[in-house]
Amino acid sequence: MQNQGTPAPRAAAAIPGARAARRRAEFVDVVARQLHQIAPGTVRVRTVPVLVEDRRRMWVELIDATGGVVSTSADQCRQAYGLLRRGFPAADWTRPRLYLAPTGELVDDTPRVPAELGIDTAPEVTA
Repeated sequence: MQNQGTPAPRAAAAIPGARAARRRAEFVDVVARQLHQIAPGTVRVRTVPVLVEDRRRMWVELIDATGGVVSTSADQCRQAYGLLRRGFPAADWTRPRLYLAPTGELVDDTPRVPAELGIDTAPEVTA
């Protein structure tokens, strides 16, 4: 009979993962609550960089659960954008983004062209 030794402490290895998951869940909850305080009903935030009179600006839309745009002021949009910038400091904000409050995901929201259209080779516009 072979000596099997002491089993690896699996619970100890799970603790860091559980802590990270708890921090992530807390982050998602806090951001969702803050978005609701900024503009009640907001569950998604879309950001699109634009040029206005040759100046870079950020278009921000706050979206409700039905996909409709929440009626907001410019200040509310600035607050939501600032919240996301602080929450995702490493994100590339030169691209369109969509934040999903229920999951805490920040995804690339760049429009895509179906390959069948054959226009995917259009020259890129630089700002």
